Amino acid sequence: MDDRTRSLLIEWAETYNDPRYFEEDPIAFPRHFAAGFRAGKNSLKDVEVAAVFAAHFAWGRRAMIVRDCGRLFDEMGWKPYDYVMKGEWRSDPASIHRTVKWSDVSAICARLRSLYEEFPSMEPLTPEQVRVAVFGQKPDPKAPNKKINMMRRWMVRDDGKVDLGLWKDTDPGSLLIPLDVHVHDEATALGLTSRKAKDLVTVKEITGVFDDIFPGDPCKGDFSLFGYGVTHP
Repeated sequence: MDDRTRSLLIEWAETYNDPRYFEEDPIAFPRHFAAGFRAGKNSLKDVEVAAVFAAHFAWGRRAMIVRDCGRLFDEMGWKPYDYVMKGEWRSDPASIHRTVKWSDVSAICARLRSLYEEFPSMEPLTPEQVRVAVFGQKPDPKAPNKKINMMRRWMVRDDGKVDLGLWKDTDPGSLLIPLDVHVHDEATALGLTSRKAKDLVTVKEITGVFDDIFPGDPCKGDFSLFGYGVTHP
């Protein structure tokens, strides 16, 4: 990587790690409940449930994601943990967000209730455990787990700006970049990877580049990629 690219990545991260760029973004929902948690009005579990679903819906146009997250939390009465534990979930084949159906939401709620009957928080779960125990997917050691890594970034990073910093026992240096097609394209254009596969190896390669730039906080590089997307539409 040349010095100019490195400088731009740092500049973009500093510029776009700012809440004003994320007011109409899925993170706005766990941020809402995190503010309530700090004010003593919500529980950490409210924030976790909100983060699970906001990350799960985080594909497509941001306006559509925000609209559909709002519909979901309206259904939950803006009490996501209570909704999960009550067990009276809407479960029908109608779409709530793109290919996600209300029955899919219900299945995630059922798994979350089982999890919370055993654990006080999702924090101790590994990404693979979240994949299986929360989202009901088959184990896949090669999967990039974009939505899970996004959720973990939200919950762990604690610089007081965009991310929530509520999971205090997880090292930010252990986080991985949330990788989807869009992020892969940006990382490839910047020369952060030459791998075509959108898998865990590529995730770790890109994360490693950012760990060199932002030691101990590689997911700060997620804002660099956001910045590239903004400046290269």
